[in-house]
Amino acid sequence: MKVSIEVNGRSLTEEVPDRTLLVHFLRDTAGLTGTNVGCDTTSCGACTVLLDGESVKSCTVLAAQADGHAVTTVEGLSSSDGELHPVQQAFQEQHGLQCGFCTPGMIMASVSLLADNPKPTRDEVRAGLEGNLCRCTGYHNIVSAVIGASGQEVDR
Repeated sequence: MKVSIEVNGRSLTEEVPDRTLLVHFLRDTAGLTGTNVGCDTTSCGACTVLLDGESVKSCTVLAAQADGHAVTTVEGLSSSDGELHPVQQAFQEQHGLQCGFCTPGMIMASVSLLADNPKPTRDEVRAGLEGNLCRCTGYHNIVSAVIGASGQEVDR
């Protein structure tokens, strides 16, 4: 089947098998490897992207379901001159990156969270990111990064 998806502002039309998952379309067809395949069961959130501005786990969305829609991946957040998105910058500043495997999904979920709730509390950040797992350590620095990206003071 032929699908046309706007990926990071660029229109991409390709013939794909009907059962192609969006995550595989992004990685294999679009060549954007920032979206990771973690668990393949929506449990970990490593594959989180924005579909028309809402966070979705791309391992359970068919490419056909994204046909005619806009997808933003972590590669699409920074500006064309390489300036990081405020959430990416905050993850760097607050040491929320850790090993980095979960980071793209965490960042995309955080962007969606902040769009819905621009000044979340630490508890609201933890609740908002509960569908994204980090297996490295804890979530303290990730929560601090989201608080920092919101423009609020980060308490340590």
